[in-house]
Amino acid sequence: MEELNGIVVVNKEKGFTSHDVVNVIRKTLGTRKVGHTGTLDPNAEGVLPVCVGKSTKACDMLTFSDKEYIAKVKLGITTDTYDIWGEELTYRDVHVSRDELKAAIEHFTGEIEQLPPMYSAIKQNGRKLYELAREGIEVERKKRKITIYECELLDFDGDEFSIRVLCSKGTYIRSLCFDIGEYLGCGAVMTALTRTKSSVFSIEHALTLEQIKNRVSVNGASSVLSCVDMVFAHYPEVKVTDAVKQRLLSGALSRVTVDLGTYRAYDPEGNFVGVTEVFKGEKGNIIKIVKAFI
Repeated sequence: MEELNGIVVVNKEKGFTSHDVVNVIRKTLGTRKVGHTGTLDPNAEGVLPVCVGKSTKACDMLTFSDKEYIAKVKLGITTDTYDIWGEELTYRDVHVSRDELKAAIEHFTGEIEQLPPMYSAIKQNGRKLYELAREGIEVERKKRKITIYECELLDFDGDEFSIRVLCSKGTYIRSLCFDIGEYLGCGAVMTALTRTKSSVFSIEHALTLEQIKNRVSVNGASSVLSCVDMVFAHYPEVKVTDAVKQRLLSGALSRVTVDLGTYRAYDPEGNFVGVTEVFKGEKGNIIKIVKAFI
């Protein structure tokens, strides 16, 4: 049986955990080597790339990639989870203008420090924060530097609004919504979240689990797999000989005539070998493997 390698771009529906998605993909494709690329909460939906076979080596790279979301937010309420599904803590009247909301959004755009919510999977002293939160324990958390590249107000009707957020790794959209509410003095909770993009993968090309099952049953497993080299499309391509390929895969170095930088390396048959780096050596430019995918 041919080994399966590639990335399944899942459009996760509400009610599924990221681990649920992995389990479904394992059963659907009939393979155990499957990994997701960053947790997407059960109440959230949207793009969740799932890596299969040797492509699981890219899981960490995709986890730490930039993401895009569309979030719905309600003003005047705060909860312990920063979203509508938590326990209500405060309720306040809302008197916010569109200009005031835009100013609040702009205040949290750019490089900022964000306090992660207690209801998160971050570990502290070996325990996940949400485990402590469920026991009624709140611990001090350190703020983390994140970047909100873009935060666009999509609609606003007085106490509810929607935003499109393009952000760096480690960003909690729930915390962003909470912070906007605090800045406005009335509080806020996230009421819906859709991840519209993760790395190079967008929701327009994502498939629901049911669509994946149907496609695999008709066209086979390869019909839902995207090539892992798509993740590294921003790097230039370099062709290597079979001899250099073998040296790369064994961890050895080889001289090359290409410029310094990071490259996608392919063998003479066009197979993706992996991500490589060319650096300056004593007798010329040297290529080494960064991460192999073959």
